[in-house]
Amino acid sequence: MKTFMLAAELGSFTKAAEIQGYSQPTVSFQIRQLEQELGCMLFERVNHTIALTDKGREVLLFSRSLVKLENELMEKLRDDSEVRGLVRLAAPDSLTGWLFGEPFAAFWKQYPGITLRITTAGTQEMFSMLDHNETDLVLTLDSPIYSSQYIIRSDVTIPVHFVANRNNPLAGRESLHVADLLSQPLLMTEKGMSYRKVMEDRLAQQSLEMHPVLEMGNVSQLCALAAADAGISLLPDFVTQPYIERGEIVYLPVDDCPVETQLQLIYHKDKWISPAMEKMIGYLMSRSEE
Repeated sequence: MKTFMLAAELGSFTKAAEIQGYSQPTVSFQIRQLEQELGCMLFERVNHTIALTDKGREVLLFSRSLVKLENELMEKLRDDSEVRGLVRLAAPDSLTGWLFGEPFAAFWKQYPGITLRITTAGTQEMFSMLDHNETDLVLTLDSPIYSSQYIIRSDVTIPVHFVANRNNPLAGRESLHVADLLSQPLLMTEKGMSYRKVMEDRLAQQSLEMHPVLEMGNVSQLCALAAADAGISLLPDFVTQPYIERGEIVYLPVDDCPVETQLQLIYHKDKWISPAMEKMIGYLMSRSEE
C-alpha cells in the first residue's frame, strides 16, 4: 500500500523505487499484487507513463487513511516519553536565518530526538512537494495561499519597507517615489520573491526597471549591508526591526509603493501530525507570531 501511495504521488514507478531503495520491477510487481488482491486496475500504463484510474483514486484516499491510522497506532504503543522523529520543512532561503538562530538552539535542547530536514525552494515548488508528500510542512513568505487541500496553522501579515543607512542621501527626505531609488545601489532578494515582485510591477507601470547591484536570499546579510551603507534594500520588518531600534538603518518614506507579504505555515489536510511535527509546528508558530 505504501509503495502504491508513493507511485501515485510521484507519478512514476521508477521514482517510487529509487526512494524506497527497490528495483523498478519490484515496485511493478507489488502494484500488480495489490491490483490482484483488490480485483481492479489502479493505474493506466501507456508508453511508459502511469496515471491513476478512477478506482485508483478511491484506493489512494483509503490508503492515506490507513497509513495515518498505522502511524497513530505505532505512536500510541511507544514506551518512551521522548519526542523523536524526522520533520521535513520546505521554506524560502530568505527565512532560514531568521527562523533558526538562538531560539532554535533552545528548542533543540528541549527536543534532542527531533531531526529537522530543510529544503529551500520557491513557493510553487514547495506546494508541489507538499502535494507529493515530499515535505511535511511548508513555510511561505508570499501572497496568501488558501485551498481546501491545506491546513493553515499560522497566517501573519508582515509589513515590508525600503531601508537604508541613516546617513544615506535619501534618508532625510520626507517623501519619496519608488523611481527615486533607481539611482541608488539596490540590494535585493532573489527574483520572484513576492515583495520584490510588487516593486517590479510598480516600476513596470511607469516603464521603469531596476538593476540591483546584489541579489541574494540571505535577508539578514542584506540588512547588514544596508546598515553598512552599501545600498538600499527592500526587506520584511522582522529582519530590520533590531537594526531600526539600534538606529543603524531607517525606513525610507516611499509613498507610491506600499508593500506587505504573508507568512503562512501550511500542511496537507491528509497529513498525519506526529508528535515531532506538532512540536515543530508550535516552534514555528511562536517564531512567526513574535
